[in-house]
Amino acid sequence: MKNSILEINNLKVFPNNNSRLKLVKNISLSIKKGKTTCIVGESGSGKSLTALSVMQLLSSQLNMSGSILFEGVNLVNLTKEEVRIRRGKDIAMIFQEPMTSLNPVLTIGYQIEEAIKVHENFLKVELNKRVEELLNIVGIPIDRINSYPDELSGGQRQRVMIAMAISCSPKLLIADEPTTALDVTVQAQILNLLNDLKLKFKMTMLFITHDFGVVEDIADDVAVMYQGEIVEKGTVLNVLKKPKHPYTKALLDCVPDSQGKKDLKPIDYSALKRAMG
Repeated sequence: MKNSILEINNLKVFPNNNSRLKLVKNISLSIKKGKTTCIVGESGSGKSLTALSVMQLLSSQLNMSGSILFEGVNLVNLTKEEVRIRRGKDIAMIFQEPMTSLNPVLTIGYQIEEAIKVHENFLKVELNKRVEELLNIVGIPIDRINSYPDELSGGQRQRVMIAMAISCSPKLLIADEPTTALDVTVQAQILNLLNDLKLKFKMTMLFITHDFGVVEDIADDVAVMYQGEIVEKGTVLNVLKKPKHPYTKALLDCVPDSQGKKDLKPIDYSALKRAMG
C-alpha cells in the first residue's frame, strides 16, 4: 500500500528446535504513515515478539519466516550491518521496563549519547547540546544529565528511554507497553508526550499494549492479538464500537468505566473457546 510505511506479511515466529510450534502465527499487518497503530492483547499473545521481529532483535533461540517491508525494503533479507544502520535511525523502539533496559552503572546522559553516536558524527559540543535538547523535549531537568537510572523515578526513566528512541528522529517508533507499572497520572503524561512527539517529528507509531483504555486514547488503527494470531483489525472506532471477534468483545468487557459503575467481567475462556468454534 502506498500510504503504508511498514508491511508485515505472513510473519511466523517459532523455536529453532521446533518449527511446528508457532509463537506468532502467520500474521499480516499494514502500518500507515503518520498514524498510530496499536497491537492489543494479553501477555503472551505475541505482541512483543512481533515488535522484536520488526527490529530484527529476536532471541538466538527463535527463528522467523515471512516478510517485513519497511518503505518497500524487506528487512528480513538485509545483512546484520544493513539492519544496524536502520535500527535506531529509521526504526526505533521503546522497550518494556526501563530499569532493566538502562545500564545501572552509566549516567543517563552517557546512555543517550551512545544512542546518538551509533548513527551521527557529532563533535563533542554538538553532542552535549543534542543530549540537553532531548532531555528538555522529554521533560527532564538538564541538571539530571549526570544522574544514574536508580536516582530517577519510574516516569523519568521512561522519559529517558523515549529520549534515546527519538534521538535520531526515526520515521517509525515502536513503543512496547511504555506505561506498564506507572501510576495513572504518569501514564497519562507519557501518552501525551508520545502523541506530541509523533506530531512534532512526523513519526509513525506502532504501540503495543494490553489496555484498551490506552488504545482509545492514542490509536488510529488497532490489531487484536490472541494466541499468536491477529483475530481482528480495523480503525479504532470500528473495533471499539462494533467489535466482531469474541475475544475482542471479551477484552472490552474487562475494561472498567471511568465512573466505576461497570462490573468487571473476567474472560471466560471456556465460553470464548466455544464462541470461536
